[in-house]
Amino acid sequence: MNADRWLEDARASYDTVAVSYADQVRGSLAGAPYLRAALALFADLARAAGGGPVADVGCGPGHVTAHLRELGVDAFGIDLSSAMIDVARRDHPQLRFEIGSMTDLDLADASVTGLLAFWSLIHVPDEAVPTVFGHFRRVLRPGGPLLLGFHVGDGSQLKTQGYGGHPMNVHVHRRRPDQVTAWLRDAGFTVEAHMVITPEESVPGAVLFARRHD
Repeated sequence: MNADRWLEDARASYDTVAVSYADQVRGSLAGAPYLRAALALFADLARAAGGGPVADVGCGPGHVTAHLRELGVDAFGIDLSSAMIDVARRDHPQLRFEIGSMTDLDLADASVTGLLAFWSLIHVPDEAVPTVFGHFRRVLRPGGPLLLGFHVGDGSQLKTQGYGGHPMNVHVHRRRPDQVTAWLRDAGFTVEAHMVITPEESVPGAVLFARRHD
């Protein structure tokens, strides 16, 4: 798959659905106790690693970024979609949001204490994941925690319609935790834990905790 093509498709799709997506996920963490617990643990790990800035990569409308700030973390958001960033800045004007791509993170080496990618890897094709994880490791400080959330399963599905019935053109990739773990180890991370959420649903989710090692 052409790298520029899938990135452009993702950017255009989320520009289209940004407002509807924000309306759908606003307040969604209230009904997600296991995700809230994972975020609280991540916040504790970031503080234990010395505190400092935490990057929410693929932040969308910023609801998770804002939740982390409520937990006392110095979180900021990055997203490929300029429309998503506009919505995030509108809804959370006190927070910092930037346009950027996880395939080429415009952050200095070892500049963040923690990094979160919550269901933002699902449109990244397999061949691009090692590059993304390489950037994650580069920008994280040694010992810094990484939290990933993703769809569990095998294969990919083309999504042509999304939030609010708007047209989209993105592939949604499902992955097994052991595959994600292998990619992370190759990139220089130590995987510490993972949890499968709603395992009986047709598309379960997983959260995975890792840490950059020297």
